[in-house]
Amino acid sequence: MLLKEANTHLTQSELAHLGSGEVGYIRKMRSEEVTRCFPEAPDIDPSLDLWALFGADGTPILLTDNRSSTFFKAAEDDLKTVSLH
Repeated sequence: MLLKEANTHLTQSELAHLGSGEVGYIRKMRSEEVTRCFPEAPDIDPSLDLWALFGADGTPILLTDNRSSTFFKAAEDDLKTVSLH
């Protein structure tokens, strides 16, 4: 079986916008990470499990303690979701 080599070249700008408005990612966050991504967030109890939805380019969209809410928000914004581990 022969495999074709992909020779597509993307600029840094094109790569940065790949999936923009189409893909979002969900990841679990620790309370100490919150202020870096969501600077407007109040102090959060460290014992809470937090979930965040980000755009493909890393833009923060939603922070919640309910994982299901991230999927609902992504669907509302017509984003296909992926989870990061």
